[in-house]
Amino acid sequence: MIHRNTDSQMNLINMNEQPIAPKTCPTVINSGQWFLTGQIDETQPNRQYPIHSFPFSIGRRSDSCLHLPVGCISKNHAEIFASNDGKLMLRELGSTNGTFVNGEQLNGEIEIQVNDLIHFAALVFRVGLKQEMNIQHHTIQEDVCDQALAMIQFERLISDGGLYPHFQPLVKLEDQSRIGYEVLGRSRLFGLQSPHEMFHAASQLNLEAQLSEAFRLRGIEIGTAFGSDANLFVNTHPKELDRVEFYDSLREIRVAAPEQKITLEIHEGASTNMTMMRELCAVLEDLNIMLAFDDFGVGRARLVELGEVRPDFLKFDMKLTKNIEHAPAKRQELVALFANLVNNLGIQTLAEGVETRECHEILVQMGFQLGQGFYYGRPSPISKYTVDESSNPRETLREPLGTDANPTPPV
Repeated sequence: MIHRNTDSQMNLINMNEQPIAPKTCPTVINSGQWFLTGQIDETQPNRQYPIHSFPFSIGRRSDSCLHLPVGCISKNHAEIFASNDGKLMLRELGSTNGTFVNGEQLNGEIEIQVNDLIHFAALVFRVGLKQEMNIQHHTIQEDVCDQALAMIQFERLISDGGLYPHFQPLVKLEDQSRIGYEVLGRSRLFGLQSPHEMFHAASQLNLEAQLSEAFRLRGIEIGTAFGSDANLFVNTHPKELDRVEFYDSLREIRVAAPEQKITLEIHEGASTNMTMMRELCAVLEDLNIMLAFDDFGVGRARLVELGEVRPDFLKFDMKLTKNIEHAPAKRQELVALFANLVNNLGIQTLAEGVETRECHEILVQMGFQLGQGFYYGRPSPISKYTVDESSNPRETLREPLGTDANPTPPV
């Protein structure tokens, strides 16, 4: 029988652990193959775990069919078995921290079906069934349910340390010395690894602004390890800019890192709202936070706004600068003209999407001052970088200690 949990489905429930030895029996296979999809360790990708035998034991014991070596999991947590009439059943084995099916606490046993979401304490899994028929329909069901699983995990992302920021170097083009890093949001949680997945889940809850705020704060907290002279570029979401709480979040990051160099990036399209920009600039000046316009040159960018509200940095969108060495001469001339106009306004020009030495060299010739891209370093966890305190702080940010086998492009 299931009893609804009146608190959060992630809360832990104190019960006496009852050691029940896992059983084995011959593999049972019906018209398809049952499996659980989920993530045992946040550092690993989500995987499918076939339910290969009945009863299928789940627990912290090393000989469990699904071995979950996590402290919140009981030695014998739960088991899946087949009923006499062929139904797939889940039985709670008196675990300390509970088993939940679709958000409801399980006491005893219950039938489970395709796309049910099961919490074994804090670990989440989806029930799946591989079938030969209706493959397209089944794929759609999986996509929808994986979105639901991501929604369940969203609370962990915001409040339980699920954010895992990456950092991409920003360099001075003339000597390629590093002046700082852009903070890029990442996560290790199943279904929420990429910024697209995270903000998609946030949009379903109308929490995009709160997610963006959490990204900034977490990135600043971790990024202070680079030293106060490293300029940390942090991003915004369009839904934040008209919220009073936005300014409170900026004050929060300044309190978290009183001496840190910080630059706030906003999309260049927001620069056309002069009233908002003047108010924002006043707040940033008071907090000693610099301003950068991002993605310049592909939207509604107008140079007249730069005369009224001047950012400290202007980031040229990679659609203008990536592979510029292969662009027609007329396009190169136009990009160089823009760069020099911006330089003359006293704004530092930053080219994104630099991936080759040839691209770097032509950007130097065009007059760009700063650069960002895979040529200078891929987005990486802070553990890939060190700070050499004995050197000049502007030149101490070393190359990554390793490279990503499957790097994620910046977002």
